[in-house]
Amino acid sequence: MSRDNRKNQSRGSDKLRNKDQQKKQKNKTKTNRGDALEDILKKPDNLGFKKKKYDKASKYSEKPDYIKKKTSEKVGKKTPHNMDYELSGEELSGIDTRLAKIKKIGKQKKSGTSATKKNEGERLNKYLANAGICSRREADKFISAGLVTINGKVVTELGTKVMPGDVVKFNNEKVNPEKKVYILINKPKDCVTTTDDPEGRRTVMDLIKGACEERVYPVGRLDRNTTGLLLLTNDGELAEKLTHPSYNKKKIYHVFLDKPFHPEHMEELLNGIELEDGMIAVDAISYVGNSKFEIGIEIHSGRNRIVRRMMEHLGYEVVKLDRVYYAGLTKLNLPRGKWRFLTQSEIVRLKTGMYE
Repeated sequence: MSRDNRKNQSRGSDKLRNKDQQKKQKNKTKTNRGDALEDILKKPDNLGFKKKKYDKASKYSEKPDYIKKKTSEKVGKKTPHNMDYELSGEELSGIDTRLAKIKKIGKQKKSGTSATKKNEGERLNKYLANAGICSRREADKFISAGLVTINGKVVTELGTKVMPGDVVKFNNEKVNPEKKVYILINKPKDCVTTTDDPEGRRTVMDLIKGACEERVYPVGRLDRNTTGLLLLTNDGELAEKLTHPSYNKKKIYHVFLDKPFHPEHMEELLNGIELEDGMIAVDAISYVGNSKFEIGIEIHSGRNRIVRRMMEHLGYEVVKLDRVYYAGLTKLNLPRGKWRFLTQSEIVRLKTGMYE
């Protein structure tokens, strides 16, 4: 064997020995890291680590230096079990927080907040609205007119607060804040939407006689011969939201006509027509079933007799008019002439506007 061949063979042997040594060194390092990890898990320190089986997916390496430092500082000191121990963001880096009991410290509640608000009182217009007397806007008018007194003194300044124990009177009658009541009725024909009729006709109040002790009022109105959904409540603030034109609550009517409705008139209503009190357009319109005498109209306007006036403008006579949808409420399981209390979820939807 030549001298060059022996040198090459010797070099190859050296390379193999170096590789073997490197592998042994790596295995030794892994073993040392594994031992360090086992020490951490087997000997929980004051940071509150649980004894838990090592998860191979964990990103633990060697025991961090700060843990050793904290442990050495705590030697000989007993830490109460319920003592809160805070760690900085720098200290938390590298810790698997799934294995640590770290208590979240929330913001402390300010004491006396509710009591302070209670002592601040309630605005007079809101107080009247919550009592079912009127809406806030109407209450401001009554206050300015001098119709409201607090503890015997006439109050005309808007924004006046009612304090606990104050006696409030409206039109010389004591105002008692009442529990809010919400009643939905399916109004029948020949029934007047009013609290009292001088002609002695049947009113919507007759339909709910004995339903509640609180004084409730109709929200909006339906014509005497118009049937369908009508809400009654003593919540003046909600009543204003549902009736004021700026809020535009969705309503759907089932309209019965004296003659077939022409398709071109549908397009005309969608584009808008001019009435004596301004332009008006429907949001949607379609035939009901296969009959050309019946149409469904979706509208947001709250103008007086708006559906009947639109039909009269186009040359139709309304034979029957039924409101089947009002601000998210329907006639489901509510026969004609019957009533029911609103559910809590329905009240929430009305107050928060969670409806079309």
